Amino acid sequence: MTAVLTVKDITVRRGGRCILQVDSFFVQPKEVVALIGPNGAGKSTLLTILACLALPDRGELFFANDKVTRKNALAVRRRLAVVFQDPLLLDCTVLENAALGLKLRGQKQGAKEKALRWLKRFGVDHLANQNALTLSGGEAQRVSLARAFALEPEVLLLDEPFVSIDVISRKSLVSEFKSVLTGTGTTAVLVTHDFQEVLALANRAVVLDQGKIRAQGTPQEIASHEVWGSLTRGIGLP
Repeated sequence: MTAVLTVKDITVRRGGRCILQVDSFFVQPKEVVALIGPNGAGKSTLLTILACLALPDRGELFFANDKVTRKNALAVRRRLAVVFQDPLLLDCTVLENAALGLKLRGQKQGAKEKALRWLKRFGVDHLANQNALTLSGGEAQRVSLARAFALEPEVLLLDEPFVSIDVISRKSLVSEFKSVLTGTGTTAVLVTHDFQEVLALANRAVVLDQGKIRAQGTPQEIASHEVWGSLTRGIGLP
């Protein structure tokens, strides 16, 4: 099976310092991979590379069998969707926000109908005509997820999407998100500090520390791995 995303021998430097050095990393179709590790481990930097939002200083990124370059990065990016900590909603209605990605990609016909279906799937269709800037944190992230899934991305990349949501709302949203992932078979890469999210969502967990991959395996394997144990002692992670 051909991996949908692959990186080989990548290096990223900032201010003369190497912040990411990964020899090999891949994501298989329909797989959900969690990137975990302490602050500054390189998780979000790796996600940025996978999302084609930046290219590494050295090394290669492949989407399926195609090498990603500056010339084709935009075309590849249009086959992906990214959800950040901040929902990044605009000062317009919830429905307009949910349909925005489709319209930006030239899919204007039927965009609002499709967006509304995804708003309904995430339980916020009743807010369709409300200004998005008036939403609670949980509601806003539901809209952000609806906007991403409306694009029908080949890979969904998420950077701590649930971190700013209160505990009760987070538990409900994680459960709904898992149901959507399972139902759609969407390939996803998730950056998180919450190991409960890893256990709930991921098929495979990858531990990063100081810009390097230290361990990977099923969430259950990683939970008992000595690398994860050494990282979590002293930083308060589960």
